[in-house]
Amino acid sequence: MTNTIIIIVGLSLLAVIVLAGLLAKMFRKAGPNEALIVYGFRGPRVIKGHGTVIFPMVESCRQLSLELMSFDVAPQQDLYTKQGVAVTVEAVAQIKVRSDQESILTAAEQFLTKTPPQREGLIRLVMEGHLRGIIGQLTVEQIVKEPEMVADRMRGTCADDMSKMGLEVVSFTIKEVRDKNEYITNMGRPDIVRIRRDADVAAAEAERDTAIRRANALRESAIAKAAADQDRVIAETASLAKQAEAQRDLDIQKAQFTEQSRKQEAQADKAYELQTNVMQQQVVAEQVKVQQVEKEQQIKVQEAEILRHEKELISTVLKQAEIERQRIENLASAEKSRLTIEAEGRASAIRVQGEAEAAVIFQKGEAEAKAMNVKAEAYQDWNQAAVVDRLISNMADVVRAMCEPLSKVDKITIVSTGNDSAAGVNKLTGDITKIAAQVPALFEALSGMDMNELMSNVKGMRARPNGAATVDGK
Repeated sequence: MTNTIIIIVGLSLLAVIVLAGLLAKMFRKAGPNEALIVYGFRGPRVIKGHGTVIFPMVESCRQLSLELMSFDVAPQQDLYTKQGVAVTVEAVAQIKVRSDQESILTAAEQFLTKTPPQREGLIRLVMEGHLRGIIGQLTVEQIVKEPEMVADRMRGTCADDMSKMGLEVVSFTIKEVRDKNEYITNMGRPDIVRIRRDADVAAAEAERDTAIRRANALRESAIAKAAADQDRVIAETASLAKQAEAQRDLDIQKAQFTEQSRKQEAQADKAYELQTNVMQQQVVAEQVKVQQVEKEQQIKVQEAEILRHEKELISTVLKQAEIERQRIENLASAEKSRLTIEAEGRASAIRVQGEAEAAVIFQKGEAEAKAMNVKAEAYQDWNQAAVVDRLISNMADVVRAMCEPLSKVDKITIVSTGNDSAAGVNKLTGDITKIAAQVPALFEALSGMDMNELMSNVKGMRARPNGAATVDGK
């Protein structure tokens, strides 16, 4: 019994496996790039993008590709244009089966048993025929210059024939158009010449405009540069003038400040001297006052000492006060008299000393006045001879004053290049002699007297008994 059950289960599993295999073999699937054409007892069906069960012996199926077909459309024979020019046209066409079921069934009727090369050959023949007809209606210029127009007309013309085959033209592109007679090459020469001519003219005009602009720019640059140079010169002149004015004002201010400083220094020096004299006078006066105060204080100290002695005597020797009183009074009177006499003597000495100093000063001034009077009388007596004498005696001081700046020179370097006696140190002493020789001229310029005339008058003087001199004939 158990064996029978196992056999039944095994047979059942085997039957299930066989049935699943038959079902898997009967189920067919179609991808998104293909269509499955099923035909049989249920009629033709199109399966696209899903699957279906195909019953054996009563149904069958075939695959139809929906992918894009790309191939060249290049007729072997020349195509003649509207002008009768033979051209060779190469194009590329993209064709595919339409996606609707009617178009798929139509394409299946036309190409289901054909191989891809056979199918492309049939489509190429149709495309070449239509291309030949379109080229015959157009000129070479239109074909070359308007390829998009040719493609549009090609798609429009082939659409009906392709639709009858369940196909559609996705794109049509002309790759190349050429001819054996160089028509296309010569066709562009007029344009090339014209373009070259226009280019040459444009280049010449551009060069002319460039030259004109360059010349204008150079001229404007030169004008601007000249104007800038002129402005720079004007600015520099104005700046130099302002600098000169500022320097002049600065020099004037410096001179004014120097003058004021010198005036203030002179005033300060004078004020200092005056203040010094005043202070000296005040010091002398204060010294006199101090001496007077010292003397007064000495007197007061002595009086206080006397009083102290009196009190000491009164307090210590009270019994002998009466005896000693007379003696102390006498001593006090004597001391007081002595101090009074001493103070009066000192005051008299000071007064006598002041009177002596005043007498000395007075006598000195009187002597100087008498000397001046004597000189004046001598000058009046001697007249021109005294003047000449004073001039000759003071000439050395004048020459010494002239040469005094040379004494302040630290070092003098003399360069002599010849044996001339007037060179080197001799030149220096000669210059000093010349300076001294100019003293009489300076005297004449200052006094208005002629030295020659003075000397002549001196020679003609004669001595008088009292020591004076007179001029002969006068």
